[in-house]
Amino acid sequence: MKRMDRRTALKHIGAGAALLSFAPGRVLAKPEEMHAKAILSSGEKLPVIGIGTWRTFNVGGDRELRLARTEVMKAFFEEGGGMVDCSPMYGSAREVLGFAFERLGVPETLFSAEKVWTRDGRQTEAQTAESEEMWGVDRFDLMQIHNLVSWEAHLESLREMKEAGRIRYIGLTTSHGRRHRDLENVMGRGGIDFVQLTYNLTHREVENRLLPAAREHGVAVIANRPYDGGRLIRDLKANHEVPQWAKDEIDCRTWADFLLKFIVSHPDLTCAIPATTRVTHLLENMAAGRGKLPDPDLRARMIRHVEAL
Repeated sequence: MKRMDRRTALKHIGAGAALLSFAPGRVLAKPEEMHAKAILSSGEKLPVIGIGTWRTFNVGGDRELRLARTEVMKAFFEEGGGMVDCSPMYGSAREVLGFAFERLGVPETLFSAEKVWTRDGRQTEAQTAESEEMWGVDRFDLMQIHNLVSWEAHLESLREMKEAGRIRYIGLTTSHGRRHRDLENVMGRGGIDFVQLTYNLTHREVENRLLPAAREHGVAVIANRPYDGGRLIRDLKANHEVPQWAKDEIDCRTWADFLLKFIVSHPDLTCAIPATTRVTHLLENMAAGRGKLPDPDLRARMIRHVEAL
């Protein structure tokens, strides 16, 4: 099949088959609508909670683990998810996403966010096509230059691809607090729709320069490592209770609520992409995109509370 035909078939056939496998209670119960924010360059709305695949979807050919990740993806879209983020750097994650979409269908609500990750600046289109084939999609919504690797050559190609309708948005990524000055400089040149960077309650350096720069240049912002690679939420869950005031004032039932609501309530943040291997954790993540969000005073109180633990 051609790629477009394959995607169409998966949407209409696979999605129907997947619906039959949903738990009855969750088919009938429509979740509260998730908060959504506008992509600054277009006005298109994006749900504030997406999903990352770093480490969690790199399960190789293990069929049982692939089926488990398919359940996570199914729950994600049931709960109103949009952005799915991946990279060639993430081992078998692209193939595992394709495995999941073969069984679920490619949802109409999918916002596909992939990366180009090669030092050969001539391979932008080839790697994009490879990733499309692995995912089983006809084109990506967002193509990002992973950690600014060979960004000048890739950016030129991505702009041509966007002009030709091969991708919809262009982005740049960094993580672990690296290359912030470079990211700011590239944003200043224009033509960037998204940046992806590390932002969480205990790593807030980007508030000083990068987030204001993104707002100035009309760039949407994706927060990676919202749980600091899992360390932050594991420590809080193991040793502390969610404070009662957070439960009462901003509907925080879990630490996922607390940490993700802090991130997505920032006015310059568009979407957070927590990763997980479990449906139970996925449901906690998605719930954080609903209900009350903290105002600036309450955000400051959240910082003080965690710093004091």
